Amino acid sequence: MRNYTVKSNAKINIGLDVTESREDGYHNLDMVMVPIQFHDTLIIKEIKNKPDTYVTMDDYSLMVFQHNLAAYAVDELAAKYGFQNKYRIMIHKLIPIKAGLGGGSSNAANTLKAVNNILKLGATDEELIEISKKIGADVPFFIKNTPVRCRGVGEKMEPINIKNDYWVLIVKPKQGCSTKEVFKLSDSTKRKHVDIDSIVKALEEGDDELLANSLDNYLEDAAIQLVPEIQVIKDKLKDMGLKIVCMTGSGSTVFALSTNKKELKKAAAVMEPHYFTELTRILK
Repeated sequence: MRNYTVKSNAKINIGLDVTESREDGYHNLDMVMVPIQFHDTLIIKEIKNKPDTYVTMDDYSLMVFQHNLAAYAVDELAAKYGFQNKYRIMIHKLIPIKAGLGGGSSNAANTLKAVNNILKLGATDEELIEISKKIGADVPFFIKNTPVRCRGVGEKMEPINIKNDYWVLIVKPKQGCSTKEVFKLSDSTKRKHVDIDSIVKALEEGDDELLANSLDNYLEDAAIQLVPEIQVIKDKLKDMGLKIVCMTGSGSTVFALSTNKKELKKAAAVMEPHYFTELTRILK
């Protein structure tokens, strides 16, 4: 078969609240998740007479060549639909890891969708979402890949409409954040809960002032303790006049939103010599 190529988008969290810890080790969350244009590219090809699906990446610093989330995605789909096909999945990796951008989860979700199409399995989005819950907490979001309010461990998704056309500047320090470590430290730190209702209202009404005043990430304090450069980046962006600034996910990426591309482009030029930066936009 010919190569099957698919984009694998990153995401940002425009607001994240941790509502409670669970006995199973996970946390109940309330957050807004939106896809952005910035993406990896997956190149998928069936391989014959091989025992496993293999994943390779052109970012060799990752040192992951087989059992990552994309390989697990094929295994879970095969368990459900009973096929034996194996694949080589080449990931042109642009989304940094330990960044809060959901790159690995996106790769897994898009592998599910791609193999479903390649084999004409006919699985619906809802069926793929059920399978994706077994792979990782963020994976279900990337099946539909549209702005949502997520609750629970990320499996309860409610579509939201974003009125403004936002550009996004993402800035990541060299050091990443371990999701496990951030949640562990956050559990021992009491802080104010995030007003997700106001964030959703601001996004749907196009109220940038309300968004700037409401935007927050419950995990940010813990992440900053582990990677102090997160606070440095936030301060620099705000000093340049950007008002809608926050950390995404469990870090370490910070993002700024604006409908004015020029002001984000100007900020990007200042940050690029020191950090990983990308100017992109929200997908609606």
